[in-house]
Amino acid sequence: MTLDIRAPDDIDAAWLTRVLREDGVEAQVTGFTARKVGTGQIGDSIRFALDYARPVPGAPASLVGKFPAAARESRETGMRLGNYHREVRFYQQLAPKALVSLPRCWFTEVDEATGDFVLMMEDLAPATQGDQLAGVNLDQARDVVIQAARLHASFWGQDWLDELPWVQGSSAAPPGLVTPEMVEQCWDGFKLRYADRLAPHWVEIGDDVSRGYGRMNTPDGTPRGLTHNDFRPDNMMFGGQGGKPVTVLDWQSFSYTPGASDVGYFLAGALPPEVRRAHEDELLELYQAELRAHGAAGFTPDQLKRHYARGGASIFTTAFFAAMIVTRTERGDEMFLRMLGGGADLIADQDGAM
Repeated sequence: MTLDIRAPDDIDAAWLTRVLREDGVEAQVTGFTARKVGTGQIGDSIRFALDYARPVPGAPASLVGKFPAAARESRETGMRLGNYHREVRFYQQLAPKALVSLPRCWFTEVDEATGDFVLMMEDLAPATQGDQLAGVNLDQARDVVIQAARLHASFWGQDWLDELPWVQGSSAAPPGLVTPEMVEQCWDGFKLRYADRLAPHWVEIGDDVSRGYGRMNTPDGTPRGLTHNDFRPDNMMFGGQGGKPVTVLDWQSFSYTPGASDVGYFLAGALPPEVRRAHEDELLELYQAELRAHGAAGFTPDQLKRHYARGGASIFTTAFFAAMIVTRTERGDEMFLRMLGGGADLIADQDGAM
């Protein structure tokens, strides 16, 4: 019997039993408790702690399910931007080829007509979710940069991705739903909403970035790979069992673009500016070395600088754009402002090279 897509409140023990058995674990779930986890803006995550009729080797103590956001505005955003469809297809078709550290996917499916989806994943506890507001330490930053390189090397120059319409940045992808006009409108709204919390140079950079949005995404011949595009601590789990220092989650926004942008995005948002500046060269050298170790040629200095700076522009744009299209929260405000400021500082430090 084919597994159906269910909302969290419709999941029962029989359905969870089928999830396990379809992936080769002959266990019987007799009950469970469910608790919301994570801080996602576009999707909601639930931990299911499982009870069994009897112990079975390989049966997990718990699973984490991801579902469309319960908040109407955030759910509509996820559907309109194709985020739910994209993440399911990533786990179904691309995850097996990726060298980056990922959670095990037990089951995932999406209804393309309604946007309903379910993603049942390995529970990575006792690993802890990263926190955009707390950032990361230098050792964690090094681990993340290594994972970025492994992701990008996995699909380095793989032009068959151009044939997949659900991969952003591919030749087959439909025109983007996010237009330069929308970006400018969101920036203007953001400036009004947060006027008393914006540093003057943030406003200047935001005016430039929002007006140059279309130019920023123009291909320039730099080698491409699969990029995460929301590469930040909230979408990562640190530590835990199995020797994984970091595991990357939330594959709703990936693209086929030059990978150095992910590195800029992460370092701008996850490290204080003074720490990033002091260790930036070391971290970029580590990134390039890991690319080459996994068979990718790496970037020329000009390519690296340009797309690293574009990562700063990307986290800046994500911050103000997302703030205006998802359900507003106090933590969201703090997070988006932190991302915006980090992106502005990186752009300024790179002399606006984009």
